[in-house]
Amino acid sequence: MIIVGDIGNTDVKICFFYNGIKKKYLLKTNSINRQTLKKKFNFLSKKIYHKNAVFCSVVPKTFIEIKKILFNLYKINCIELKKINLSKLINIKVNKKQIGSDRLANAISVINKNKNFIVVDFGTATTFDVITKHNYIGGVIAPGVALSLDNLIKKASLIPNIKLYKSNTIIGKNTKQAVVSGFFWGYTGLINSIILKIKNKTKLKYSIIFTGGLAHLFNKDIKDKITIDKNLTIKGLIKVSKTLNYER
Repeated sequence: MIIVGDIGNTDVKICFFYNGIKKKYLLKTNSINRQTLKKKFNFLSKKIYHKNAVFCSVVPKTFIEIKKILFNLYKINCIELKKINLSKLINIKVNKKQIGSDRLANAISVINKNKNFIVVDFGTATTFDVITKHNYIGGVIAPGVALSLDNLIKKASLIPNIKLYKSNTIIGKNTKQAVVSGFFWGYTGLINSIILKIKNKTKLKYSIIFTGGLAHLFNKDIKDKITIDKNLTIKGLIKVSKTLNYER
């Protein structure tokens, strides 16, 4: 069995793969407890060999809690991605401690000795990671789209609750249209500008991968050809897990 998990600031995704069966669970980060995990994972048995699980986490306290619960319930050993020797998979050109493990998982997922990638992840932050062949060379962190919109709504009493969508106009005729236009075209400009600056700085060509919740919103208005893969992080974790020696 392969078990992988992605612990984000908002959501936790845990996936199980065994005997051709695939199970995925999406939980709220602030709802993690023993009772919730036991109820969700009642199909697990200590008789099944699933001794190791690979997680990426940007919330250390939640990872520690999940690690404790899964070991106590099912004797599963949870390993944080950055605790694993990744040198056979990727050459990290920056301080490993300063990279979110979700970003490393994304980079490992796309690694290709013949290609270069820019991975844009629309999460709590909007991140840009640059991978040249088998090298992770660094990235850019910008404010997250949803987080920025939520903060604006909370701080500005006259702005109503707004769900972001693709704007077909630049000049809003009311508050809602103006905010949507500002966020949609503002982030479209930010994305295009950062990708262009990365290409100009490195003098390389890149395949552009979008992942995360709002990836679908911006892909058609970006100047480069975009591929969307919302399972990128999980795929990277699976690739790492296959390099470990699982008890069988």
